[in-house]
Amino acid sequence: MRSQGGFTLLEVLVATTIMGVAVVTLMSGLSGSARNTMRITDYDRVALVARAKMDALLVDPRLPHQTVIDEALDPVLLGGAKGGSRTRVTPFEARQGAGPGTPCLDRVQLEIWWMAGDQRRSFTLEAYRRGIVEP
Repeated sequence: MRSQGGFTLLEVLVATTIMGVAVVTLMSGLSGSARNTMRITDYDRVALVARAKMDALLVDPRLPHQTVIDEALDPVLLGGAKGGSRTRVTPFEARQGAGPGTPCLDRVQLEIWWMAGDQRRSFTLEAYRRGIVEP
C-alpha cells in the first residue's frame, strides 16, 4: 500500500546517498583547487622575486665570470619559506680571436630555490647582456 503525499524510506535513503556522493566529490575538487592555488601563489611570488633579482644582476658590471654565486634570500620575500639564489655568468658569444677588453655577449643564469614543506622547489631564469671579455 502506498502512502499519500510523502516519500518512502527507500526513496529517502537513495536521495541521501546521491547527495552524500555529490558533496564528497565537490569537497574533493575544492581541496585539489586549494592546493593548486597555493602552489601557483608560491611560483608567482618567486617569479616576482626572480625578476627583480635578474634586473639587478643585469645592471651590475662587477659580476664575476665563471663562478657560482650562492646567496640566502630573506624568508619574507618567499612567503616565510627558507630559500636562496644561485647565479652564474658565462661568456655566451664573442668575436673569434677577441682579446681582453673586447665586447661580448654574457649569459646570466639565475635559479631561485625554496623549501615547500620538505620538498625543494626551484624557478630558473636566463638572460643575456653585453659584457667585456676578461683576461
